Amino acid sequence: MEQRDLQAIVAHFDVKGTIAEIKPLGEGLINDTYKVVTHEPAEPDYVLQRVNHHVFPDVDMVMRNIDAVTSHIRKKLVEAGEDDIERKVLRFIPTKADRKLYVIVDGQYWRLMVFIPRAITKQAVDPDSSRDAGRAFGRFQAMLADIPVQLGETIKDFHNMEFRLQQLREVVAQDPVGRVAEPQVQQLLQEIEQRAEEMTKAERMGREGTLPKRVCHCDTKVNNMMFNDRGEVLCVIDLDTVMPNFIFSDYGDFLRTAANFVAEDNPDMSAVGFRMDIFRAFTEGYLQSARSFLLPVEIENLPYAAALFPYMQCVRFLWDYLSGDKYWKCQYPEHNFVRANNQFHLLRSVEAHYPEMQAFIRECLK
Repeated sequence: MEQRDLQAIVAHFDVKGTIAEIKPLGEGLINDTYKVVTHEPAEPDYVLQRVNHHVFPDVDMVMRNIDAVTSHIRKKLVEAGEDDIERKVLRFIPTKADRKLYVIVDGQYWRLMVFIPRAITKQAVDPDSSRDAGRAFGRFQAMLADIPVQLGETIKDFHNMEFRLQQLREVVAQDPVGRVAEPQVQQLLQEIEQRAEEMTKAERMGREGTLPKRVCHCDTKVNNMMFNDRGEVLCVIDLDTVMPNFIFSDYGDFLRTAANFVAEDNPDMSAVGFRMDIFRAFTEGYLQSARSFLLPVEIENLPYAAALFPYMQCVRFLWDYLSGDKYWKCQYPEHNFVRANNQFHLLRSVEAHYPEMQAFIRECLK
């Protein structure tokens, strides 16, 4: 976008200082992001983002969730007497006209937040960064365990396993592109159905009242944390997906992406496997921060959570393959099936490690 167009958007917000430059920031896949640089050294720089309202159809809900979460975390940090609070929680800037945390310009949704100086993100997944992630996301959940408002669901049924299985079964019945009869598809469908009862137990436990929903981040990646120059976690970022969910979402989704020996579309199934070093590091950090509020039923089902998310992603990739590859971009015709098969092999590796995982969790609790 042109500088004058971006400056006109920033002018809607109650900023301090005068704008010197607006330039692209990062390589986000969903939202367009820019750094807004101010002339005055005493005034903050800002981050301008266009929110993808196709992914997040209710932007007003997204921003109300974020406002509730960041306000509650800020209150907790103040009560704890922490220093450097402005770098430990995101701060969004209201508009001048109606004090909302977003503005609509030409049908596009924009928001502005204070840029956190002297902070970096990390991309590498190793035991150290995984332990940091576990500690950070566990603390994030712990600080929000007593939030006094009910958040909205920004992406409906995002991690609902019953819903994902229903999607798969519907496309199997319709078979729109004639792939259901393929032998490898039939074999994978059989494996999925054999595990369906076990893998949908979270939803059943939720309805029975034995498993609570918490405020979860729902996108627990290493690069969704900010670090200071000493390598310490400052805060959790990218809060669009924050919503009520079972804690399995934050725990299992991190391990699905971080603890596979290879990428999720690697076609060499012999190379796929569950990294126990990443599991141990993330679990240790997570329980250090989160065990203060977790129920026994949540802790004892952490191995289930580690299996749930490869299973869920296997179902979703297979659903897209049978739908004709409409959701994920594919480089070749079998790409989505390779992804689904990769996740199924990761699931089997997780299942093989169940006893070891359970023993490690017991050790962490001692």
